Amino acid sequence: MVCAVTALAAGFLYWRAQPKILRKLGVMVIVGAVCLFAGLSRVNIYEIMFHPMGRPSFATVNDTKLDGGEMVMAVNLGGQARAYPIRIVSYHHIVNDVVGGLPIVATY
Repeated sequence: MVCAVTALAAGFLYWRAQPKILRKLGVMVIVGAVCLFAGLSRVNIYEIMFHPMGRPSFATVNDTKLDGGEMVMAVNLGGQARAYPIRIVSYHHIVNDVVGGLPIVATY
């Protein structure tokens, strides 16, 4: 916010002091770019890119559609086992789950 306000103030002062229209237009473009980039610096791009998987659903080994060479991330806690296929986790990057009564986060 400080960058945007400073750019606006400096642009206004430059605008008033400059007689040539092309320089005035140039400073408007630069001030606009500074304000845009100052606003974009507040955006967390990783929140936009990565969405947690949510509540995963599970099936028995015989009911899955995994081929023999499929890569999975496996977790075994408290007598419970889970396998998260890499091809699904690589899209979401984060899986929130409860295994063996413990909340876990699996990430790839």
